[in-house]
Amino acid sequence: MSWQGKLFWFYLYLKGLKVPSGYVDEQLIGSGKVTRAAIVGLQRGVWASSAGYTLSPDDETALISAVNSPDSALSNGLRLRGQKFFIVQNTDRSLYGKKQADGIVVVKTTQAILVAEYDQPLQAAETTPVVEKLADYLVSVGY
Repeated sequence: MSWQGKLFWFYLYLKGLKVPSGYVDEQLIGSGKVTRAAIVGLQRGVWASSAGYTLSPDDETALISAVNSPDSALSNGLRLRGQKFFIVQNTDRSLYGKKQADGIVVVKTTQAILVAEYDQPLQAAETTPVVEKLADYLVSVGY
């Protein structure tokens, strides 16, 4: 875990809030609307991830590049864990992608990136609000 991730964990501990893995496991995976997820620091480093969801340094670089250059991601797609997602929509802070019937939601907060994958039969309309709500909360507490 990067020093930013450790600082994030310590901040949450002092505030009596959940540790990063709690956000991934309880808020995202626990919703039943996300299959795999992670929180990645904008300065690199995986802060938390669901069981078995491993992001390589190349994946981190791809995520950071995608959120910093969403128009490029829209044109070129996003490759994570050897899978290419076609970005079908982007906003100032979010990217939404598809890979056949499965998809991905990527949301940039002040200091982190939430990445959430969903598998069929889940749909973007189910997954997106869950991820966006957690991102709104993290922004509200400075992350």
